[in-house]
Amino acid sequence: MSGRTSIKRFRVRRDAVAAARLHVRTTLSAWKLGGLIEDSVLITSELTTNVINHAKGTGDYFELALRRRNGILVLEVADSYQWRMPELHKPAPDDLSGRGLLIVDALSQHWGVRPRNPGKTVWSHLPLHRTGQP
Repeated sequence: MSGRTSIKRFRVRRDAVAAARLHVRTTLSAWKLGGLIEDSVLITSELTTNVINHAKGTGDYFELALRRRNGILVLEVADSYQWRMPELHKPAPDDLSGRGLLIVDALSQHWGVRPRNPGKTVWSHLPLHRTGQP
């Protein structure tokens, strides 16, 4: 089954991170993509936490989209914070934060960020069928 889409809006609040993770888990279970749940939930957690920590005060909502297309699961988190785009960097060993995009990078086949008006969308691609998974 291909061509499925789920888009949901969440308020920019701390409890939205858990709600977004649950939404991803529930959606991927319904789509019979159980092998992608753990990585997708972790990516969702990192990207939505970034919205909560860095995009506060720029909008009331962020949007989480899941798309199943051409053998790829596309996971997108969009917000209205437009002044700074996220960048991958290597934190110092004693830094208390800054590892979220390293995790997204490690788990994703590809990932990136694109501007939108207003704000940005951070996206991640996960192959539907990974080597070594059923």
